[in-house]
Amino acid sequence: FSIDGLFDMVERWVARDAVVQVAFDPDHHFPAEIRLTARPGPDAWATIEARGWRSLVAQREPRALFNGRDLSGWHADVPAADTNPNVRSAFLVRNGLLVSLGEPRGHLITDSSYRDYRLEIEYRFPATPGNAGVLVHASTPRALYGMFPRSVEVQMQHGNAGDFWCIVEDIRVPDMERRRGPPAEWGTTEGKARRIRNLTDGSEKPAGEWNTMVIETVGRSIRVWVNDDLVNDGSDATADRGRIALQSEGSEVEFRKVSLTPISALTGTP
Repeated sequence: FSIDGLFDMVERWVARDAVVQVAFDPDHHFPAEIRLTARPGPDAWATIEARGWRSLVAQREPRALFNGRDLSGWHADVPAADTNPNVRSAFLVRNGLLVSLGEPRGHLITDSSYRDYRLEIEYRFPATPGNAGVLVHASTPRALYGMFPRSVEVQMQHGNAGDFWCIVEDIRVPDMERRRGPPAEWGTTEGKARRIRNLTDGSEKPAGEWNTMVIETVGRSIRVWVNDDLVNDGSDATADRGRIALQSEGSEVEFRKVSLTPISALTGTP
């Protein structure tokens, strides 16, 4: 039984911002008998029930992917740990913040996969600003250079926040040649032109100050803002769902918010 399929079915019946209630077996965590009712329109709703089973309400409200206490819901993939079991963790919680130490290099990856969402991240470089990133639609681990999972990276590197990097997945923007280079050099694997430059300069705040990055993905489109500036807008991505990953890539980064809201349409642009 596919939970993703269940929610896809519900979304075909109801309008945006529907509330969905699913009943789960407390021991086996999957629905049995299901009943669906729906009312379309501006106050659309739907209910899925299984009698006598524990219910879970899933609403289109923000949900914290980082709880401020520990890394529940995430797992780390740090290649250096394969050969050195004593290598320090690249990710930790310190003073209520999720911290990527920058070394050893690797990724902190959500246990769950997601599609059609608004991801809001508040981050800062507490000392010398450097490199990091947020990966969306992540799937096969270590698909590039034995390190990076197959995904589309939204760059956080200081001065380039909002660039797309194609990691064995691809995406298009309207002015591809200007922002990616000659088409003959494009690609998604080692040695290819994988970077798609962002739309703005000066959107980031100085080191030590908090930045807000918003990433929206709906279908095969990805739209990104940094501190309310639209910095990238892509379509025709080769993936439309997957895990979310945070990088440890050379510089310490602190996160105080990682929040996800299901959506069914991208926020409009001016």
